[in-house]
Amino acid sequence: MDNCFEWLKGVAVTVCDREGNILDMNTTSAVVNSHGNKIIGNNLFDCHPPRAAAILKDLLENEKVNAYTIEKKGVKKLIYQVPWYDKDEFGGLIELSLPIPFDMPHYVRG
Repeated sequence: MDNCFEWLKGVAVTVCDREGNILDMNTTSAVVNSHGNKIIGNNLFDCHPPRAAAILKDLLENEKVNAYTIEKKGVKKLIYQVPWYDKDEFGGLIELSLPIPFDMPHYVRG
């Protein structure tokens, strides 16, 4: 698979199939998630603790979106996991991990 996510500098992008097999990741994701070693071909369930694996299983089985924030090494990040589709067929999940400010404005637009 040609990596089309390299232009997203600073945003980690990881793509998995319906079984949780990692299909693609950009360089930022490889650095953040595998210490510089690409883990393409591995399964998400092999590198997540049971609680996280159960959440991922639910997302994959029910084609759901999951969004939350984390703080790691003094950096706050938004984690956004969303289904992807090939035409109408569910393909798996895309995870975006991007740094966000600790104090971020929120606007309600109408």
